[in-house]
Amino acid sequence: MNGLPMLFVRDGEEESDVDMTTVKYTTQRIQAPYLTGFWLKLFVMLAETPIIGSMIMIFLQKMNRGAERFKNTVIPEAPMFVPEFPPQESEPGVFGLEEDGKPEEHVELALQCLPDYNPGCIWITDPAAPFRYWKIRDYAYAYRSKLTAPSQASHCFPCFHDVHINVAENFISAIEESNNQDPLAPLLISYDPDEVRRQAAASTQRFEEGSELSILDGIFIAVKDDIDCYPYPSKGGTTWFHEIHEVKKDAVCISRLRNCGAVLVGKTNMHELGLGITGNNMNFGTTRNPHAPDRYTGGSSSGSAAIVASGLCSAALGTDGGGSVRIPSSLCGVVGLKTTYGRTDMKGLIFHYGTVAIVGPITATVEDAILMYAAILGSSPAERVSLKPGLPCLPNLSSSESWCSLGSLCFGKYTEWFNDVSSTEISEKCEDVLNQLSEKHGCKTIEIVIPELHEMHNAHIVSIGSEVLSQLNPYVEDGHVYLTEQVFHVLELACLWQKSVRLTNDTRINLALFRSFTASDYVVAQCLRQRLMYYHVEIFKKVDIIVTPTTAMTAPIISPTALTVGETNMPITENLMRFVLAGNLLGFPAISVPVGYDKQGLPIGMQLIGRPWCESSILRLAAAIEETCAGLKKKPVQFLIF
Repeated sequence: MNGLPMLFVRDGEEESDVDMTTVKYTTQRIQAPYLTGFWLKLFVMLAETPIIGSMIMIFLQKMNRGAERFKNTVIPEAPMFVPEFPPQESEPGVFGLEEDGKPEEHVELALQCLPDYNPGCIWITDPAAPFRYWKIRDYAYAYRSKLTAPSQASHCFPCFHDVHINVAENFISAIEESNNQDPLAPLLISYDPDEVRRQAAASTQRFEEGSELSILDGIFIAVKDDIDCYPYPSKGGTTWFHEIHEVKKDAVCISRLRNCGAVLVGKTNMHELGLGITGNNMNFGTTRNPHAPDRYTGGSSSGSAAIVASGLCSAALGTDGGGSVRIPSSLCGVVGLKTTYGRTDMKGLIFHYGTVAIVGPITATVEDAILMYAAILGSSPAERVSLKPGLPCLPNLSSSESWCSLGSLCFGKYTEWFNDVSSTEISEKCEDVLNQLSEKHGCKTIEIVIPELHEMHNAHIVSIGSEVLSQLNPYVEDGHVYLTEQVFHVLELACLWQKSVRLTNDTRINLALFRSFTASDYVVAQCLRQRLMYYHVEIFKKVDIIVTPTTAMTAPIISPTALTVGETNMPITENLMRFVLAGNLLGFPAISVPVGYDKQGLPIGMQLIGRPWCESSILRLAAAIEETCAGLKKKPVQFLIF
């Protein structure tokens, strides 16, 4: 067994063990019908019915070898209730940062890590030139050169070709255009033009006085609706959560961005309570993919990815508990960074007590991801004691030695898993990038095997489901959240239905599934976390980064019925989440970087999973991939600014 632990399964058959050297990849497809319209409503009603609902959930779990199988499993490992990481070797070619350093100081150091800036191409209007997004440094250069300003200045700046761009007014006009779409597809669900103008004017004044706070001063940044950003409410994509969750101050990550001078433009649309992966939201309207408006953005950080892909913001914040930053970034053709668990302070988020979620940046470029990461990093005091995080570091991309160090990187690729995609265009595009990295930088890719991937999926859904439900239970069960007036019914079923009417159908199905998990299921899931951590630590002794596609499919088509009733489509969920869960259950850092498009012009993302606390390695490699794929960018159909 090479020292590996054993997994005993008692299901009427002989006991069997798992060996990393002999395990075979099996495609375990979720068996569940696609439901929308009347059948979805009927299923929700049955799923919420006492006894009947429990029987349905148990049946579905058994049919799919789900958490119900935990009851017949003995795992020798002790439970790991929070990701725990062994000490890591230091990364080469990095800048170290102080954990308690000021965010503006972190951003200044990040700026020193970047290659020399060339402003020559930001004003190119040649339609034949390759498309590129404006980066944070583009805006900063334009502000400092008085070519434009965050808002109307108190005196006229010299202008370029007699054109003066007022970024705030351009942004406000674009948001109004977006909000007038038919069907409704808002990027922001809490937004105040006057608040945007106020922040932009304050930034403009700082530029006039020469007292700007950082490279992020005047940069327009959007915030996912589950992150507190005063004075906006935190609704979590619902119509009611703000009624029981009063926002009195900024989340820690938002406070750090304010210290850097960022203009926080509002709260982005999202899948309700983050409990979905497509971004569909019947409460406010579903955000559309800027590359194909008839397709989903992915979720749950749907609005954050779309607003960056639309060109309205260079950066946005999302949260990632099950790929919710990386998936929409991949489907929308932008960059999404999931940091190591504990690297950023979660205080001020709707669900901030869980063990699988982080707050992370979605950006137009890897360079911008580095700047945003530098601004928001910093563990909470409690996690600093328990997790003992490694020193925050940034890749030094300003030196040739840093790029030369790419040749020492070794990638791990589980080929059968890597190729388990809905279209070979996805795996072939990612494979092509690996080949180019090998040819250009000398990077080496070796074959790895990751056992028990299906078990990892089950352990993740039990973990995130149990943790979310534990925070929602006081409101879900008592009913005072869901009703503006107390409702009295004799029949328990009628009362339960009335309590749930302010949640969307797919959220109600998820909550019904979460209620079927037991305490023993949760403990077994944490034993599996320990076991899976062991497997991955062994893999990371041989490789620096695990490479996969980000998603097993490109952006799925939006069903018209789903916009008003909702839908449950487990094959799509499985395809979108297939590669992302190790980052969440085990807490590893991961990044999605765009690598091209399929034949329909839909973006394809590649995922890099790194060792714990080693964000610098994946950021350095992501920058190399971005450079390798330079010139492939396509302007989105819905590009709303400049």
